[in-house]
Amino acid sequence: MKRFIAEFKAFAVRGSVIDLAVGVIIGAAFGKITTSLVSDILMPVIGLALGGVNFAALTLTLPRFWGEGDPASLNYGAFISTVLDFVIIAFFTFLLVKAVNRLKGKPTPAPPAPAPEVKLLTEIRDLLKERGEQA
Repeated sequence: MKRFIAEFKAFAVRGSVIDLAVGVIIGAAFGKITTSLVSDILMPVIGLALGGVNFAALTLTLPRFWGEGDPASLNYGAFISTVLDFVIIAFFTFLLVKAVNRLKGKPTPAPPAPAPEVKLLTEIRDLLKERGEQA
């Protein structure tokens, strides 16, 4: 059991796990901001541009087939808002990844391998040094 706890502790304090946790927390907060942006700002403007449509009220009531009770409804206006929410989050995530990749820059290429003649001369030099040290 102690070994299991030690392994878990090593896993939990690893930098990438902590970075992931911070990313999830910030992502959840960003999701709430984006949801508010879509439902409270964009959808009313889009609805107004489309002739005063209230997307939150767009529903399709399904007929009751059996018995009594409240009829079921398809809230397709809320679905449209959620799809728009997703598109905005995906777009900003794309921009963020693109910016981070640009900041990282291009990796520096490895220096070219020496020419065969240079490699051979280096080997000869090293052999002569070894002989000189042994003598």
